[in-house]
This record gives sequence, C-alpha cells and structure tokens, in this order.
Amino acid sequence: MAASSATRTAWFSVAAAVSLIAIKVAVGIASGSLAVFSEAVHSGTDLVAALLALMAVRVAGRPADDDHPYGHGKAEHLSALLEGMILVVASGVIVVEAIRRMASGSTDVTTNRWVFLSLGLVIVIDAARATASWRAARRHGSAALAASAVHFAGDLLGTLAVIGGLVLVRAGYPLADPIAAVAVAVIVLVASGRLMKANADILLDRIQPAAVARARDALRSLQPHIEVERLRVRSAAGRHFADAVVTVAPGAALAEAHEAADAVEAALESVLPNMDAVVHVEPGDGPIDERVRAAAQTVPGVREVHNVRLFTIEGSHEVSLHLKLPGDHEISEAELVAARVEAQIINDIAGVTHAHVHLEPLDIVARAAPRASDEVEEQMRAAIISATGIDPSAIRMLDTADGTVAHVTLALPGATRLDHAHRIAGQARSAARLAIPSIDDVVVSTTGRPAGRRESIST
Repeated sequence: MAASSATRTAWFSVAAAVSLIAIKVAVGIASGSLAVFSEAVHSGTDLVAALLALMAVRVAGRPADDDHPYGHGKAEHLSALLEGMILVVASGVIVVEAIRRMASGSTDVTTNRWVFLSLGLVIVIDAARATASWRAARRHGSAALAASAVHFAGDLLGTLAVIGGLVLVRAGYPLADPIAAVAVAVIVLVASGRLMKANADILLDRIQPAAVARARDALRSLQPHIEVERLRVRSAAGRHFADAVVTVAPGAALAEAHEAADAVEAALESVLPNMDAVVHVEPGDGPIDERVRAAAQTVPGVREVHNVRLFTIEGSHEVSLHLKLPGDHEISEAELVAARVEAQIINDIAGVTHAHVHLEPLDIVARAAPRASDEVEEQMRAAIISATGIDPSAIRMLDTADGTVAHVTLALPGATRLDHAHRIAGQARSAARLAIPSIDDVVVSTTGRPAGRRESIST
C-alpha cells in the first residue's frame, strides 16, 4: 500500500470531522433540532472513526516483523469493527431521545435560512470526504478507508434526512424532526451492521468464495501433472494469503517438486495479485511400480531401486524389487534397510500385503581402457550375425580390472516392438559370450532406424 497517500486521506477525514462537529453543534443550538444534534453526535463518532482509521492505516503500513510474520493488515479491520460498534451505540442514543421527544411532545424547533445554508455546507463536505475515502480505499485496498467511506456516505444521507425533517417542521409538522432523527439512526444502524459483519468475517478468516473460485480455476490449468488436494485462501487489508497442498508424480525429484510449487504460486498470483502463498508438495497416486520406487527411496541408505514387479494373488498385491546399497555394508546392516523398505511399501501403498527385497551391491566405477583387437571384434561380429541376422553397427572393446567388456550396438527398424528388440539383444549377447568365452561381459544396445529416438537395452 502507498501508505503516505492513504495517510493523507485519513488526515483529511479527521479535519473534515472536526469542521462538521463545529457546524452541526452551532446549528443544533440555534435551531433546537434533535435531528441536527443527532448529526452532531454522529460527526463526533466520525472523528473517533477517522482517528481510528488514521491509526489503522499507519499500523497496517508497517512491514511484517518477527512478531507479526503476516504483516499488520488486520489492524484496519479491527479499527473498522470498533467504528461500527461506536456507530451502533450512538444510533441507539439518538433513537431513545427521539422516542422520548415524540412521547412528551417536546418538539420546539427553530428553522431559518442559516440553518439550511449550514446544512448545505455539511452536504458538500460529506460528499467530498466520502468520495475521497472511497477512491483511496479502492486504490490501496484499505478496509479502514472503505469503512470510513461507508460511514461518510451514511452521514450524507442522514443530513438529507435532517433537511427533509426541518422542511416538514417549517411546513407545520413538528414530529418530522424526531422522525428524521430516527431515520438517520436507522440508516446508520444498517450501514454499521454490514460494516461490522464484513470486517468480522475477515478477522475470523472466513473464506471469500469468489477469490477461492478464481484460485481453483487457475490451478486447474496445471492438471494433470499437478493435482490440488487442499486450498485455503484468506485476506486482510487488500492482500490475499493462501496455503495449498498439491500432489505430483510419486517418483518426482526434489527439483521437480520445487518447480511444481513455483508453478502453483505463479498461477495463484495471476488471478489474485499481491498474493502470499505457501505450497506443500506431496507424492500423488501413480502406477504401483512408481509408488513402490518412491516409497523405497524415502528410506535412508537406499541408493537405487530397479526390477520392480507386481504380483496379484487372490485380490491382494505382492511386490518384489531389487535394492542397491554400498558394497561395504555388512549383511546385518543391509538387512535392516531392506526390512525398513518392506515396511514402508506396505504402509504407503494400499492393497500391498507383502514386499520382497533382493539386495545388490552398488556398482563401483571401474577404470577402463580401449582395447584394439580386430580379430576378436570380427569373431564377435560373425557370431552375432549368425544368431540374429543383424550386422552390429558398432563394437567397442574395453579392458577393465575384471576383464574385457564389449559394447555392441544393433540398428533395428524403428517399428520394432520393444519386447522383440529385447529378445534380439539377448540373443546377440549370448552368441558373443559363447563365441568368446574369455570375455567378461557384453552390453548390447539397440537403436531404431531412422536415427533419432533411441531405445537402449542393456542385458
């Protein structure tokens, strides 16, 4: 909020309230009109309200601090609530006095042109300050200034009612003055009730259906990658605060979850400017194999999860999976990790009754050097062609501490099914190892023709 502009508007309201009190008291004494006195009392409450608004605007303009991490915006709504209470009390006093006058018949009122001219000046001042406060409230999103604008508009209507009553008194209807006073009080009571309810709702964090609907519509654009589990929106002093719980794919990495949170914040900001959002990201319900991997990877010590398989037995599910842990773990330590993984999977995934874990040592990066042996490569190529009918597009031999490793690439038609490609790769690997028993391992990769998208299978 542009605090200086809002503060200037509040100071203008204070000055106007002081001027109106002086004018109305003078007119009330001169005319003896209860309606005018009721307006003077009303202006007295205006002064208190304007001072409250000034204080609230100054407090609400302070930045957030350690004791008030959400800022001080609710000071404005508290001020508006107190202002409404003051108006209710003042209106009650006016109604009681009007009823007393009507019951006693004491309605001696003096009217002259100075009274009407003074009230005309009051109307001009009321109109000016109501307009200024309303414009400032819309510009800065200030609840305190909006409350003052409603208050001043009520003053304007009240002054018109007073003038109408005095005109009727002058025309020979003396009861018109207390009736006009009651009319003023009713106008003020209705405005005060609405004012108090609106600000009490904000202080109690009641939802604003329109704001929540806009926020949900914005978040729907993020589906299906991000699903909204819970969304809460509240507001204070023209600023919105939201907290959201969203879900992403169960295997999403930390960076992906962070990107999802950023996307949610941006979507909310696009429809609710000046938004402060807190987003909590949780794993969603994806395919069971993804959820199994996600559950296993939450257990400390797990480095890699693969070969996840699902078995359905009489309506319940069992899963098996391979875990890779550091090779220097003792078997007793690795067994504890496996037990935790099994428990985590059964706890996190409904319908899974058993989990079976196979433990493997984490692969160690081996030192290797290219090996030049045309004779071995040709021997391997011939064996693969004989077994599969496919001439390898590349064969690369590496010498490692554990022996020789061959990397073989087979180019297949792009329409080849993945399961068929896997069988061809297996046949090539078996043929190569059978032809050259001394080789330690053969890794066969497949690529589709034409080159572009690559499907790689290691066996």
